Amino acid sequence: MSPDNIQPIRVAIVDDQQLLRAGFKMVIDSQPDLTVVGEAGDGDSALSLLKDFDVDIVLMDIRMPGMDGLAVTASLTEYWAAKQPEHTPRILILTTFDLDEYALEAIRAGASGFLLKDAPPEEMLNAIRVVHSGDAVIAPSTTKRLLGRLITPLPTELGTPSPHEAALSSLTEREMDVMLLIAKGMSNTEIAKELFVAEATVKTHVGRILHKLGARDRVPIVVTAYENGLVKPGDEN
Repeated sequence: MSPDNIQPIRVAIVDDQQLLRAGFKMVIDSQPDLTVVGEAGDGDSALSLLKDFDVDIVLMDIRMPGMDGLAVTASLTEYWAAKQPEHTPRILILTTFDLDEYALEAIRAGASGFLLKDAPPEEMLNAIRVVHSGDAVIAPSTTKRLLGRLITPLPTELGTPSPHEAALSSLTEREMDVMLLIAKGMSNTEIAKELFVAEATVKTHVGRILHKLGARDRVPIVVTAYENGLVKPGDEN
């Protein structure tokens, strides 16, 4: 529970299904550390609402009338990064798992993870808290399985440099260890235990990896690991 003097995590819901928005709002507002501060039923309204809105987490549907969630995600992340890099809201993509072929593009556009529309309430609440903390990618139950299905390792025999090849080659051996554990869904605390180092040391390594990859959070680390064949679907912690 959040102390009274701690501001709740501010959440906005973007989805064209009013009943779904109402259900999410009811669950989120039932928590003392979370509050819904805004809603939008289409992409254009979301863009107008959220550009200069005081929000921490956005639940973003992809398939909406007018501007879709992919375009909204790309526009918002670019705008926020330029205007308020010190506080960039995080976007969680709402997906039906089997359908949204654009989900990976939303991640590449700056989203911080996936959330299944039919996820149990406790999973949704945990996802919001985890992404807000900045510590871990959403538990592998969603993000890792989706990335495993959506990403095909890039061919290396064609002579074309893979994305981030230079950045990957600049990682130290320990940074590569940390990157692989991030890609397997581990939090900083879990990585520290796995490598027998202090959590502060892990945070330092994560910061250096993010800088070298030019990434804003941990999700692009996972994408890069999958695309380059460093982690494969089915790999376990």
